[in-house]
Amino acid sequence: MSSTTHRVAILVYDGVNLLDVAGPAEVFGEANRLGADYRIVLLSTTGTDVASSIGVRIAVDGSPASEPDPDTFVMPGGVVYPRTPVTRDLIEAAREVAVRSGRVASVCSGAFVLAATGLLDGKRATTHWKITGELAARHPKIRVEPDAIYVRDGTTYSSAGVTAGIDLALALVEEDHGPDMSRDVARALVVYLQRAGGQSQFSAPLQGPPPRSPALRTVVDLVKADPAGNHSLGELAGRLHLSPRHLTRLFREELSTTPARYVESIRFDIAKALLDQGHTATQAASLAGFPSYESLRRVFARELSISPAAYQRRFRTARRSQ
Repeated sequence: MSSTTHRVAILVYDGVNLLDVAGPAEVFGEANRLGADYRIVLLSTTGTDVASSIGVRIAVDGSPASEPDPDTFVMPGGVVYPRTPVTRDLIEAAREVAVRSGRVASVCSGAFVLAATGLLDGKRATTHWKITGELAARHPKIRVEPDAIYVRDGTTYSSAGVTAGIDLALALVEEDHGPDMSRDVARALVVYLQRAGGQSQFSAPLQGPPPRSPALRTVVDLVKADPAGNHSLGELAGRLHLSPRHLTRLFREELSTTPARYVESIRFDIAKALLDQGHTATQAASLAGFPSYESLRRVFARELSISPAAYQRRFRTARRSQ
């Protein structure tokens, strides 16, 4: 284990998510209690204190100009991004710290700040599941991985929403000090060392606007009204008075998918909701229109990389059984 001090610089600003800052900082702090030597410094663009997204004041140690070259630079997210453009002073401050750092990491919407500097161009990256599409649209040079908890591309790292910053920090500790210390930090903080599945398991069902085409909106209504009904291509085309070929073309042109895959996605969201409500996996499969539990399990494995039972254990309730 190296005894050299490892400097971690975190750039904060008004509106920053407090947990994006505190989560990684706590991981590095816990590692220090186990023998590491991380020196955590909080920076702002002007060196003055900032207010977090929940109003808690954050005292800073200085500005980018006052900080020696960091070993690790962490760019946390905030509620202001991507709702508003990243400010010029924050872009310049982030770039100034990043180019002097051994490795650079973003948490949640902090990826938008790094993206604005150009540092993510040509690289793989991720952010919170709600805004991965926005990141890809605004910055087409970035290869966005929407389901990843965190992504490493060389010395650049990015993570999904909020608590994923803890996952990322644990990975950095493991890189610096090995899996034993990372595992001990995870145990001390009562978090998973590595989560099963990607961040899509946390997303809400049927995200995004409804289809523009009246015919495709009708498909949604038909499947939601009777998930277990016959929604084959021929049956749907007949109900809509369209040819199967024309209906297939509508799906391809507007949604970039097939009718069968879209029906399956609606059933999948219904099954997740049924599991959330306490139905068994077998019941959820039947009520959502899957021919068997096994077919539902295969979809869960493909979409979330976990089983229906594992999903239900995580999301059905926050109460412990009595």
